[in-house]
This record gives sequence, C-alpha cells and structure tokens, in this order.
Amino acid sequence: MAKLELKRREVDGLVAVFAKALDVAQRIARCEEIPALLEGFSASFIEPGASGAITRGKFEILPTGRNFYAVDPRMLPTRAAWEVGVKTAHKMLNYYLEKHGRYPESVGHVLWSIDAYKADGEQLAQILYLLGVRPVWGPDGAVQGLEVIPLDELKRPRIDCVTRISGIVRDTLPNYPYLIDDAVEKVVVLDEPLDLNFVRKHYIEYARELLRLGRSVEDARVAARYRVFCSPPGSYGAGVNYAVEASAWEEDEDLAKTWVQWAGYAYGKSSHGAKAHDVLVLTLKDVDAVSRSHPSDEHDLLACCCYFAYHGGFFNSAKAISGKDIDAIHVDTRDLSNLDVRDVKVEIERVVRAKLLNPAWIEEMKKHGYRGANEFSKKILHLYGWSATTKLVEDWVFDEIAKTYALNEEMRKWFEEHNVWSLEEIVRRLVEAAERNLWRPPNELLEQLREVYAELEGILEETAVGEGDRQGGSINIITAEAVDHWKNSILEVEAIWRRVKQEAGS
Repeated sequence: MAKLELKRREVDGLVAVFAKALDVAQRIARCEEIPALLEGFSASFIEPGASGAITRGKFEILPTGRNFYAVDPRMLPTRAAWEVGVKTAHKMLNYYLEKHGRYPESVGHVLWSIDAYKADGEQLAQILYLLGVRPVWGPDGAVQGLEVIPLDELKRPRIDCVTRISGIVRDTLPNYPYLIDDAVEKVVVLDEPLDLNFVRKHYIEYARELLRLGRSVEDARVAARYRVFCSPPGSYGAGVNYAVEASAWEEDEDLAKTWVQWAGYAYGKSSHGAKAHDVLVLTLKDVDAVSRSHPSDEHDLLACCCYFAYHGGFFNSAKAISGKDIDAIHVDTRDLSNLDVRDVKVEIERVVRAKLLNPAWIEEMKKHGYRGANEFSKKILHLYGWSATTKLVEDWVFDEIAKTYALNEEMRKWFEEHNVWSLEEIVRRLVEAAERNLWRPPNELLEQLREVYAELEGILEETAVGEGDRQGGSINIITAEAVDHWKNSILEVEAIWRRVKQEAGS
C-alpha cells in the first residue's frame, strides 16, 4: 500500500511538471512583441504585465510584449524569497561559525535594488531573519507587517545588521529601509539576555556613547536605532571609487573616511536622510563581516566600480575603525539549487580566471576593438580598486595580469592598433599598485613594466592632437580648490572618527 502511495505521488509530481511545461510553452507562443510595439506606436492600450528574471521561476513575466512594470514593492519579500533569505542566512552564519567558532555580533550589508528587481527581496529577507523577525503576508501576498521570532524558535542570537543601501533603493523602494527600521525597533525593546540579542546590546551602548558625543537624550534614543544608511537625498554613489580612480588617497583611513562621509545619512520610519555620521562610525566598530548577495550572472565583481566602492569601502571602513580582522563575504544566489557563501577573495579569483585570464574571453573581447580594450582596462582598474579597499588581491593575480596584457608583445600591438589609451591605463595602475605595496612583483617584472610605460608615453606624445593637458604619468585630476573643499567638508567625520577610534582602542 505504501509503495502504491509513493508511486501515485511520483506520478502526480510528473504530471505537475508536464502541466507547468505546457503552460510555459503556451505563454511563449503568446509572446507578441512586434504587434505590441505597433499598438504602442498607434497610441493604443497595451496590457500591463510583470517583469523579472525567468531564471528565478518568474513565469508570470510571459507572455512578453506587455507594458511591464518593474516591481510591486508591497509584495517584497515574497514568500519564495523569504525561504531563500533564511537559507542564505543559515549558510552565512555556519560559514562564520566554522571559521571563528562564534556568531558574528553584527553583519554589514550592501543592499542594491537588484535584490528587488531580480530576486524579489531575498537579501532583505536575509537581513530580517538575521535580526530575528519575519514578514506577515496578507491574502494578496502583500507584506502587512513584521512579527518577532521567539528565541526558542530562532535557536541562535539575534544578529545586528548595518545596511548600506544604494540611492536607487532609497528612491524607488522606500519599504526596504522602513521594514529594516521597524524590525530593529521591535527587537531592541525585547527583554532578552544581551548575549542573545546583539541588536539590543549595541542599541544600549550606542545610546550611551551618543550622549557622550553631545546628542540630547531624545536624539540619542532615536539615533541609536539607526541601521540603514545611504548618501544624502538627491545624491548617489559611495565616493570611494572617485578617490581610488583619482589616486586621491594615501592611507586606508582616507578611503574609510570618504566612505563614511558619503554614507552617513540615516533612513527609516521617521528619518529620510538624517545626518548620522556619528551613529555610522559607532556601528562600524562592531561589524564582524560585510556581505552582499549576488543574484545574477549578468554581472560580476569587476563589472563596475560600485562593487569595490560600496562593498570594499564598507569592509575597509569597518576594519579601519575597529582595528580587527573582519570577513568580506560573497553570497552567491545565481543558482537557487546551489546557494553558496564564500570569501570575496575567492570570488575575485573566480572572476579573474573566468574572464581576465581566460584566452577564450579575451579573444571575444578583442573582436570589439576599441570597446573591448576599454573593457580590459576597466576590469583591471576595478581589480585594483578591490586591492586598494580590501588587500584581498594576491600577487599572482597582478603577476598574470601584467604578463597577459602589458608584457605580451602580440597583445601590446593589438592595443596600439585599437586603443593604446587603455593599455596606458592598465600599465599605470599596475605600477601604482606596486608603488603602494598592494602588489609585490619581482624586480625584473616591474622594470619591464616601467619600460613599457615609457614606450607608451612616447607613443601618446606623438599621437596627441591639439593643445591642453593630457592625463599621463600619474593620476592628478583634483585641483587645489577641490582638495581644500574636501578637507573642510570631512572635518566633522575626522573628529568623530578620532574620538570613536580612541574609545574603541581604550
């Protein structure tokens, strides 16, 4: 009888799979993009429809050809995303436990809008679960609120979370900071042991320290709860990429203070860009790991300067203020059947091997001529950015980059023919990495690089057209006036930084 029941379930499961496949096939057959385009040109009504990644099971985006909307924020996180968020939270905590033998007290999160538009709120769910709360969904799937998960059900401490959102999250997903702030508000008032509620533990500490820093009692009570930070309203970015690309830094703390200066504005239920550099610096000293979820293979850590500016900048800032070793974590959710958590160093090396050092990828990029050369130089610049902010790029990586792009005669000739400016950028960054001790190349290799750079300088001088300054030799694009303004604007961060660091070390 049991065997018969098992076979019946197997048959039912197989029927369900075929029914789903038939439904998807029918949806694909109904895709009418060209007719919809013509309807649009005729100013006729086009049926609305959802958008998203079909690779994550969002078959409701079919048929295409509809007037799609990006996302309904009220539905985030979805129930499916919640399951993924819980799984990745467990994986992250297990990763940290195995490595350190204890739970992290606080985890930093870099949270971008791709989490909503591609992943239905999976990282948002992860943050809420780490805090020890869960969404309450209504009959229509909309999130109506949050409820606290009891400790006996959670079976672990509540982990504090410091979240750096992007400007797009701030402007298009206001429910994100609202939900996180609501979760923190619910958790800090719980009558629980402080070693099982790190959120409340830190809240109490921050309130006391904010009073010492000069905040009023009421301000300290509210500000000590801030956990979501971003740039001020109307501005975007993390600032660190500009400093790195312009070589406008000397010490790690220079980049750290730049990150804090740009990110020191709090968002939540009762705040929209409240100035909170003091709170941000206080939270940084307790961060044990900095994480970001990566839901799509369409991008990688070297694809854009924002990856090292946000994630690397966060890591560097927390490490610089606390003086302790912390983890840079990459949560890989590209394949929902194979969720993974690993060190950012490992992920950087995976991307380097898969692309920058992969002959097949290199040949495909070369087909794009000038634009392909630009892609090479940008990825290597971003690799340098990761090294500047995290020190996680090993010598062998830069060794192989130098040999593959700068010291390969055939490759140099290709650059000279298609885009010599990109090769100049690559060699200059490699030399700069060596001069900053981010890379320790063999003396012979470094001398070869310098010779190549001298040759490139000669080529660029011969091909330069017109009058005016040309960037070359070393990057120096910040005027004295701009530097003075930068120094004046960062004075407040400097003062807070010194005071918190002094107390952290005492």
